[in-house]
Amino acid sequence: MAKHPTDELLREALQLPKEARAALAGLLIKSLDDNVDEDAESAWQIEIGKRIQEIDSGNVKMVSWGDSRRRIVRR
Repeated sequence: MAKHPTDELLREALQLPKEARAALAGLLIKSLDDNVDEDAESAWQIEIGKRIQEIDSGNVKMVSWGDSRRRIVRR
């Protein structure tokens, strides 16, 4: 079976540090979305702003990814 052209690219990408892989994944996903819903984008910006304010004010308790993942897996 012939190797696919992306096999080598994937092998190299998997050698990148975690942060670089995450950034690459985000960029690849973003490249697939050529239809931006401006209303949704605006709504997300407002929601993100609200959540940042809640964090900065101390009104919400931060939970680590490890704890969050354990809670999800238990469900």
